[in-house]
Amino acid sequence: MRQALAEVEAAGLVGRNVGGSGFDLKIDIHLSAGRYICGEETALINAIEGRRPNPRHKPPRPSEKGLWGQPTTTNNVETLVNVPHILLNGADWFRNLGINGGCGPKLYGVSGKVQRPGLFELPTGTTARELIFKHGGGLAEGCTLLGFLPGGASTAFLLPQHLDVPLDFDPVAKAGSRLGTGAIIVLDDATCPVRVVLNLMRFFARESCGFCTPCRDGLPYLEQILAAIASGEGQAGDLTLLEELCGKIAPYSFCAFAPGATMPLTSSLQYFRGHYEQHIASGRCPSDATNEGGAQAWG
Repeated sequence: MRQALAEVEAAGLVGRNVGGSGFDLKIDIHLSAGRYICGEETALINAIEGRRPNPRHKPPRPSEKGLWGQPTTTNNVETLVNVPHILLNGADWFRNLGINGGCGPKLYGVSGKVQRPGLFELPTGTTARELIFKHGGGLAEGCTLLGFLPGGASTAFLLPQHLDVPLDFDPVAKAGSRLGTGAIIVLDDATCPVRVVLNLMRFFARESCGFCTPCRDGLPYLEQILAAIASGEGQAGDLTLLEELCGKIAPYSFCAFAPGATMPLTSSLQYFRGHYEQHIASGRCPSDATNEGGAQAWG
């Protein structure tokens, strides 16, 4: 990034009096000590200022009082790179790049057991079916789709029946999840959903900024219960306890981090509850059981 910045400065595209226009543009690259929570705009501002990356109270919003007390616009690169094209070509041109009611292009990712995991720029409104099976090449040989997270780790699971939902904000919300980053995580039938959710919860518990009690203490508690279930030490009331905890953690935390963290868990309890119940009843992960031919005995 520093090399690229030096090149555009040398070309006169950034700096003082850009292209003789009288317009000055300064770009700084800041490497912060922040973590996942810096996806929240006020935590990002605190990190740039050298502070602990905790979210701030709003109001005032960054557009009123942001970086070093000045009005600040915070946006990701995907948003910013669209601005010149909209200014040059117009809003209608940009809008017409989308499909299925979507507006403009979108960066979509797909990961998991697919043939071609990667990042794809496609029209907003592209369906999950097209993304997974056309651009992602479909699932790996011998795997069947069990479900998918449509917008990254902090979104709710959707099922194969949702494959034709346009990957746009409102349609995905109507289906019960969030578009989020547009990065699909594929869950196949040979992968244990309980272990997947445990892996996500370990990440979220570690990445909590620790600012508020529901998130700081609640997420590690969820991780502890999930770890017990995954290792075959789950108790009969654990699923009810998980649901009760999620119902307390999500609404009473300070920012959107904890509500997002609980989404894959609550949706997996809704859609894949049988997998949790099998763990508790059998005292082990059912995916560890194999038949004589070596194929997994469950899906």
